[in-house]
Amino acid sequence: MNSAVRLLVVVGLLLLINLAGATTAMASWRCEGDLLTVERISGAVDPRGLVQDMPNQLDGTLPGDGILLRWRALTLQLPRTNNAGTPSYTDGRWWWREEDSQHPEFFERRGEIKRYVCDPA
Repeated sequence: MNSAVRLLVVVGLLLLINLAGATTAMASWRCEGDLLTVERISGAVDPRGLVQDMPNQLDGTLPGDGILLRWRALTLQLPRTNNAGTPSYTDGRWWWREEDSQHPEFFERRGEIKRYVCDPA
């Protein structure tokens, strides 16, 4: 195998390894009667293993991580906030937090804040 082919194989393997570790299993709820799924994603810069004492590593997430939230006709990619406590995710309009895994908090800000009620699916 020449060096260019080896390089392509190595790069391909690294991409597969990165993609395999980039997401975790999905969780689902019924929010306002419609199925909602949440999939966690690792951030573009993944400091795991590099920094031992990074604050607020609750639930195995780090600043820079995010979620893919699918609900109704929406697919939202929400970045993790740096707030203390249970990890929360927001893009400024939508907000998600699973402090109570049976009833996560799901809000939308459009002038006023609208709360969507979520229950286990």
